[in-house]
Amino acid sequence: MNMFKRIRDITVATLNEKLEQSQDPVRLIDQFLLDTRQEITEAEKLYNNIAQHTRQLHQHVEKAASMRKKREEQAMLALKAEEEDLARMALQEKVMYEEKETQYTDLLNKNKESLSEIEYQLNTLKSEYQAVYSKREYYYARMETLRLQQQMNRRFGGSGQNNPPSFGRLEDRISDWEMEAKAMRDVRQMDQYSSGTTSTDLDEELERLRRKLDDERKEG
Repeated sequence: MNMFKRIRDITVATLNEKLEQSQDPVRLIDQFLLDTRQEITEAEKLYNNIAQHTRQLHQHVEKAASMRKKREEQAMLALKAEEEDLARMALQEKVMYEEKETQYTDLLNKNKESLSEIEYQLNTLKSEYQAVYSKREYYYARMETLRLQQQMNRRFGGSGQNNPPSFGRLEDRISDWEMEAKAMRDVRQMDQYSSGTTSTDLDEELERLRRKLDDERKEG
């Protein structure tokens, strides 16, 4: 039992040393909890076996004590009846049961000590399990916080590829498209104007300008 406690202390100390250095403390804690749960199961079986054996020893002690008292009473009755030989026989068995009572009592006391110790160790294991489980919840929450922060950094962080889009180049492209469309519209308008003007119209316009020029010369 003492060796068992020493090994447990070393295991817990090792866990405490490794937790802060571990890349995955939750997995480390889960393994520790699994091992501890198995030890609790084994300790509970051992406790039940010792408890059962202790009850059996207690029955042996009670039986031996009862037979010791009975033989002593029989020896007393034999002496009253002046049956000395019967009294001796009863006293011999009385001594035998007295020895058994002493032997079983010694075994019973040792088993009671073992039962108390295994009960203490079992409670220690359960307390450790709960304490480490609480650490698991803390480290799980801590790892989840880190994971979410990493996701947020990948989504909105300064890696360059996930920066908010810049609309400057899009504005330039739209402006180019607008200028190109305007130029095409002007060309079409010029084409329409050219296609709608005949040579006769041009002759008439030239003739009008000549008359206007002659009138200005006469007035001058």
